[in-house]
Amino acid sequence: MSQLTERFGHDNISPTPRSERSMNFFSTFTLWLAANVVITSVMTGMMFVPDVSFKDAILAILIGSALGAIPLALTGRIGTRTGLSTMVITRAAFGQKGAILPAIVNTIILVGWSWIQAYMAGLSLNYAVSHATGYTNINLFVILTEVLVVAITIYGHRGVESIEKWVSVAMLIMSVLVFYKIFVTYEMSTLIQMKASENPAISGIIAFDIVIATAFSWMSTVCDFNRYCKSEKSGMWGTYFGYLLASLIAMGLGTVVSGFSILSNMEQTYDPTVLLASYGFGFVASIVVFLSVLSTNVMALYSATMSFMNVFPKSGFWKPTITLGILCVLGSLLKETLMTNFFSFILLIATLFIPVFAIVLVDYFIVKKGYYDAEEIVLDIKGSYQYQQGFNISACLTYILGAVFAYYFTYNHPLSIGATILTFILSGSLYYGLMAVTKQLIPNQVFETETKLDGPPKLEA
Repeated sequence: MSQLTERFGHDNISPTPRSERSMNFFSTFTLWLAANVVITSVMTGMMFVPDVSFKDAILAILIGSALGAIPLALTGRIGTRTGLSTMVITRAAFGQKGAILPAIVNTIILVGWSWIQAYMAGLSLNYAVSHATGYTNINLFVILTEVLVVAITIYGHRGVESIEKWVSVAMLIMSVLVFYKIFVTYEMSTLIQMKASENPAISGIIAFDIVIATAFSWMSTVCDFNRYCKSEKSGMWGTYFGYLLASLIAMGLGTVVSGFSILSNMEQTYDPTVLLASYGFGFVASIVVFLSVLSTNVMALYSATMSFMNVFPKSGFWKPTITLGILCVLGSLLKETLMTNFFSFILLIATLFIPVFAIVLVDYFIVKKGYYDAEEIVLDIKGSYQYQQGFNISACLTYILGAVFAYYFTYNHPLSIGATILTFILSGSLYYGLMAVTKQLIPNQVFETETKLDGPPKLEA
């Protein structure tokens, strides 16, 4: 047994040494491309039409993705510079004890996200097997999917990196083929001239807000992977362009497929594989979609494990991976219940985590002047990030107020312009103001002295 577990990943929450950093620009780019050219992103684009006109939907996807990828890439840069996982980094802003709450919430959210991904992958695998043999058993294929996810994740970041390059290439090839097939079969002008619904459930602004929220949903995981980037520049730009291209392809594909399916009077469904089958890509699409969802689910389970380890660092890596994997299997069997609440789940993620990363970004780049002591964050020897008995009251208060604001203006009194960007700006501004009032801002001369003595890690450009 010990020989078997030795082969498993032994990832931990300590700063990643330079010698163990394996991701260059290409591997970072393909990782975030594979993570987001995924069926849930395609499904998001599908749901914009016909409530929003095709042109407005594409515009919302383009602008929302370009803007949403900026804080995502900046957060990932913190992970590359410090070598720390995402939830460990929150200790620097929230305090050693204050960071426990975001880590617990993130673990729960990622398990829920894994439920959705496992079900979608099970659907695709069931379609492929049914197409080839006539046998169908969604529950079985959902379970098999999650077993495979655990089998890959248990090898740590090596397992994640090993599949992302191939999955990204497969998804790009399929996307090009689908776009080509659609555009030679139908007139693009008919889609552009397609009228929006007279009684839309969402507006163009809300679609934009959902696209932004989708980018923000990745911020709780980005450092878990970007801590293995060899350089800050390649990590940041690989993340930005990988996510941007993936979002444009996946959500754009969903919008196009949904639009033409409506114009062709096809039966509407939340499973994009069914619609892709109508264009002649059923079996191939189901296999590629299965692999893409599998890769994304691996990333979700990996990050859930790292968040769990931030609270219980002595638990090791492979034991919580297996435990959380079992929970993911059980939850994914909820099936249709998951899909009917998909958008609400995305917005819930935004509600809970936009304030967290508004605080983290302001704390790192403005309050702390771009410097965190990575070893001190993990070991807490000098108590530099203890604040008030382990809690940074300014960060905790900002988080509560920001989450309440986001929840109220998302669920109780939805704003016509959405609440994502407003929550981000409000939370960041409030945190900076509270840190200034409580005189916790770091003077420039102190920062310069610390940088000369210790300095942030100087990574290769």
